[in-house]
Amino acid sequence: MAALLLIAHGSRDPRHAATVAALVEQVRAQRPALEVATAYLDHCAPRIPQVVGRLTDAVAVPLLLNRAFHAKHDIPAALRAAGSPLPLADVLGPSPLLLAALDRRLAEAGLDVHSAAVRSRTGVVLAAAGSSDPAADAATRAVAAEWRRTRGWAAVEVAYASASGPRVPDALTALRTAGAERTAVAPYLLAPGLLPDRIAAAASDADTVADVLGPAPELAALLLERYDRARLAVQAVPALTA
Repeated sequence: MAALLLIAHGSRDPRHAATVAALVEQVRAQRPALEVATAYLDHCAPRIPQVVGRLTDAVAVPLLLNRAFHAKHDIPAALRAAGSPLPLADVLGPSPLLLAALDRRLAEAGLDVHSAAVRSRTGVVLAAAGSSDPAADAATRAVAAEWRRTRGWAAVEVAYASASGPRVPDALTALRTAGAERTAVAPYLLAPGLLPDRIAAAASDADTVADVLGPAPELAALLLERYDRARLAVQAVPALTA
C-alpha cells in the first residue's frame, strides 16, 4: 500500500509541529496499517527532500485548506526540485468534514451546536488566514455560505487575519447589526500560531471563541479521503491507457 506523505507548511511556533504530529497520530489510529510520513515546506524539519528519497511508493497530501499559492506552486515546485514523481492529492477544502470539525470546536468551546434554536440566534465569524489569491478567498466565502445553509446559523461572516479585510471586529459588528443575539468566532485554520493568536485577541468580545481545527478526527478522516482519491486516480491511469 502506498504511504501517505503529509506535507505541512511549517512554522517557527512549536505548537504548529506539535499539532501536525497529533494529527498524524489521528490518521494512524484511523488506519493503522498505513505508513504515514511528514514533511514541511519551511521552518520545520524534515523538509521535503529529506523525506521523499526514502518513499518509493507514496501519495503526497497537502495540509492546506484552499488551493492558493502553496498548493498551486510551492508544493509542486518542491516535489519537482527533490526529483520526486509522487502524485499530489487535492487540498482539504471544501468538504462537509471540515464543517463537522468546525462544529466540534464550537461545541468544545461551550456552544450548543446541536440546538436548532441556538443556531438560529447565533451569528458566526469564519476567521481565515486570508490570501492574495481571489479564488482562495472565494472558496472560503463559499464554505461560509454552505455552513450557514446546512446548519441554520443566523448568519456567517468571513473575516481575515492577514491580507485585506474584513477583520474579526468588523465581522462581529456586521453580525450584531444583522440581528444575531449571540456571536461566535470559529478559526478556519489548521494549527496554532501567530494568525490564530491574532484572531483570538480580536475576538475578545465574542460570546464564544473556538479553537483551531487542529487534530480533529474529522480532519484525519478528510486526509485519508484525499489520499484514497488520489491513489485511486493513479491506479486508474494504466487502465485508461491500456
